Amino acid sequence: MNAPATPAEAGAGDELARLRAELEHLRLLANTVPVAIAYYEAEGRTCRMANRRYAEMFGFDEHSIVGRTLAAVIGAEAAELIEPYRHRVIEEQTAAAYEREVAGADGISRVVEVRLLPHVDDGGRSVGAFVLIADITHHRRAEAALRESEERLAKFMHASEEGIVFHKGGYITDVNPPLLNLLGYTMDEMMGRLTLEFIAPEAQQKVAAVIAAAPETRYDSIALHKDGTRIPVQFIVRTMQHQGEVQRLTIVRDIRDRLQAEQRIQHLAHHDALTGLPNRLAFVERLERRLDEARVSGESLALMFIDLDHFKRINDSLGHVVGDTLLKTVATRIIEALRVGDMVARFGGDEFLVLLAPRAGAPAVAEVSGRLLATIGEPLAAGGVSISVTPSIGVAMFPQDGQTSAELIQHADQAMYRAKAGGRARCRFFEAGMAEAALAELALESRLALAVRQNEFVLHFQPQVALGAAGASAAVGAGRLLGVEALVRWAHPQRGLMGPDEFIPLAEARRLILPIGTWVLKEVLAAAVRWRAVGALGQGGAVPVAVNLSMLQFQAPGFADRVGEALAATGAEGSMLELELTERMLMSDLADVRNALGRLREMGVTITVDDFGTGYTSLAHLKELPLQRLKIDRSFVCGLPADPGAMAITRAVVQMGHGLGLQVVAEGVETEAQREAVRSMGCDALQGHLLAPPMPEPQLLQWLRGRSVP
Repeated sequence: MNAPATPAEAGAGDELARLRAELEHLRLLANTVPVAIAYYEAEGRTCRMANRRYAEMFGFDEHSIVGRTLAAVIGAEAAELIEPYRHRVIEEQTAAAYEREVAGADGISRVVEVRLLPHVDDGGRSVGAFVLIADITHHRRAEAALRESEERLAKFMHASEEGIVFHKGGYITDVNPPLLNLLGYTMDEMMGRLTLEFIAPEAQQKVAAVIAAAPETRYDSIALHKDGTRIPVQFIVRTMQHQGEVQRLTIVRDIRDRLQAEQRIQHLAHHDALTGLPNRLAFVERLERRLDEARVSGESLALMFIDLDHFKRINDSLGHVVGDTLLKTVATRIIEALRVGDMVARFGGDEFLVLLAPRAGAPAVAEVSGRLLATIGEPLAAGGVSISVTPSIGVAMFPQDGQTSAELIQHADQAMYRAKAGGRARCRFFEAGMAEAALAELALESRLALAVRQNEFVLHFQPQVALGAAGASAAVGAGRLLGVEALVRWAHPQRGLMGPDEFIPLAEARRLILPIGTWVLKEVLAAAVRWRAVGALGQGGAVPVAVNLSMLQFQAPGFADRVGEALAATGAEGSMLELELTERMLMSDLADVRNALGRLREMGVTITVDDFGTGYTSLAHLKELPLQRLKIDRSFVCGLPADPGAMAITRAVVQMGHGLGLQVVAEGVETEAQREAVRSMGCDALQGHLLAPPMPEPQLLQWLRGRSVP
């Protein structure tokens, strides 16, 4: 049996157990901290204690590492490298720290921070050293990434064309050269100052609120240049790391060009690009505001609708460049004729709107319209010629003629058309009956479309005969038939037979003239074939039948082809057809016109210039075209022989026509005096009521049979 332990032995055992327990507690504690810990004694440099993290770092466990030398644990090369630090700790008894990159047992390279702490006994002798190793790989990588980020940011700041400023608490910590250039300061002048010092006073409150709220946002503001100039800018605010701390980054974008572009777009949206006047949208907006004010004040307003007379003829004859010049000149003249407070706009095309200032009664309208009629009608030199254009003006009054902008514009438009119908170059006030007339015109338009579908048109024919005048271009005996002109009529079911002046302008405006023109061409050719078969047009049946062309017909693609198809379909010859074109139709692209007329002449078609003297055709232009005949406009013939001006113009036209080798026809001859006048001036032929009125086919054939002249 074992002898019982003495009290001393029992006490020693308890103390040993307590120490072991404390040591276990320390071991557990050492294994919970995120740091590798070990203890090496000075003598022999052997490891006496290590926590699990330290042991595993070098491929051991916390038991097998104990008793191994430092060189055995970390390697002889590493032990030699850290010898200076170990020497400081053991010999000088001072702590040492360093960083190094180590490869762990898992083969992964890590950056660690090593701290060596001396262990000194009560006698002051160094007995060992504590080793604490912290893995700072992520920390150092984060620092490296931050440095790289700041380097990239610095490069970006200097490379960016936009201003960039960093600020913290409202104070500037960094700024790039473009912002210095934008504001006119140096780096030293801006660094450390409040950002608000560089903001215009009226914008500082908003900027201060944004800085205080610290949102990531963008907004427009006004920066101050060093010389006091206000610069519109956009701020784009972000939060990011800079110089090792969280700061605000603000991109400062110069938006002067953008604002100018926006203003330009806004201007274009509300102004006419050609004349610079407000456009329809802007005018209606202003008109609505004026109407609201007038409803409150009880004042009257006058709205004027201005349309230029015969502008399309000028535009087609002389070209769009001349037309644009004319429109710009008219716009300037309208402005000059108005009073302070009046408004003007280009409504579209050759149409203008004018709103007279409040209290605009009939006297004010008469005064302004008189000035407009006078100043717009003044001659203008353009395109090498002197041209003049007159306005037709319609007026609608608020409140009696309409309560809304749409009503006033509509009624002023209707009054303007009444002014045109009354002879043009005049001003008319809106009357209640005009609305009914406009509705009637709309009804007529709808009925005309139906007439095209139902073939409600008929042809009347008016003959042309030779005058046998001395000096005529061809030796043709007086009274001989030279041609027949076909004139279309609308057999309206309710209104009876309507002349071309009553529906052709409407047909052209609505493009219904195209199907009407096609019908006329085919009917004329069919009639010519019938007449030749019975010898109605004299020996050989070579007298052509004339058809009036519209601008739309002539300019339609493939017009010459359609004429050829109509000839083939009816069995007619080209010599049986005469096409009459107005001067303005010849003034479009010369090459295209010459090509089209050349193809028609190849078919044998006769080409005639109709209503000559009312356009702007040049002699150089005419001689380039394959023409055969020229018709003097009836507006000159009707003044013969009493009007000296008409006599002079007619004589000049006859001489010019003969000089170009053209046969000259006087149309609209109604009296013996007129016939004698045109005969004496050398006209080749006449056409008019004196000879015969336009008549249906049966009457024409009867008239032809009753003639004694072949």
